[in-house]
Parts: sequence; C-alpha cells; structure tokens
Amino acid sequence: MRVVVQKVKRAQVTVDNEVVGKIDRGFMLLVGFTEGDGSREIDYLVHKISKVRIFEDEAGKMNLDLAQVNGQILSVSQFTLYADMKKGNRPSFTQAQAPAQAEANYQEFNRKLADQGFTVATGVFGAEMDVELVNDGPTTIIYDTATLM
Repeated sequence: MRVVVQKVKRAQVTVDNEVVGKIDRGFMLLVGFTEGDGSREIDYLVHKISKVRIFEDEAGKMNLDLAQVNGQILSVSQFTLYADMKKGNRPSFTQAQAPAQAEANYQEFNRKLADQGFTVATGVFGAEMDVELVNDGPTTIIYDTATLM
C-alpha cells in the first residue's frame, strides 16, 4: 500500500465538472494498493497518517498532528502509484491491485480514517478526476508499507 500525504491549505476533486470532495486545512491523500494489501496494511497506515506531526506549533516547529489542528482529509484513489517504468516509456500497472479488491480496501481505509474522528472527503473510485490543491509548505510524505512494515 502506498499513500502520498500532502499537507494542504485546501483541496478539492471534481468529476464531470461537479465537485465531489472538498476540504480546507488538512491532508490530501493519494492512495494505491498492490496485490496482498488488506486490513493489516490499512490499519498500519491509518495509525501513521493520523499521528504524523507535520503541522507547525506556535514556535514554527513541525510538532502537531491532524487532530490537533482540526484538519480534514481528502482521499483520492490512484492506482498509478504502482506504475512500473522499468521497461520502455509506457507504464505497466500489473503491480496495482485488482479493481474490485482495491475499491473495497479504499472504502475500508476511508472508513477507518473517519472512525478516528476525521472528516474524510473522497474522490470517485475509478473515475477520471480533476484534483486541485494548495500545498502548505510544501510538505509531502510518502508511505509505502513494503518498506515500512
């Protein structure tokens, strides 16, 4: 499982010219799954994301987590996080999890983030989406369970 966490001042996702998810201050998450990912990986990253301290305190030091700043989450599925570019110039997505299982995992991931008390807005799984965001910092963290667990 891979998640790109971007600290944002605001973000939104649009499908067919309709805003389907929108947040103010918080995290914009790009979320991808590979074969074998499931509840274990989801639980691990929900914990890591909910506890990461990348918001500044009154001294300007990255010391606050999402809950401490009343932050929100915009979660967007992105199978292209598992693009394989080893051969040629066109990406292969054979490492991405099958869509049905990836969608179930994506829904579980978002539900578990919401269970932590966060407002979680989402894109539409499998849809062509336009994502807009204003990075804060910019601050970006990449989590990959293959290297973390």
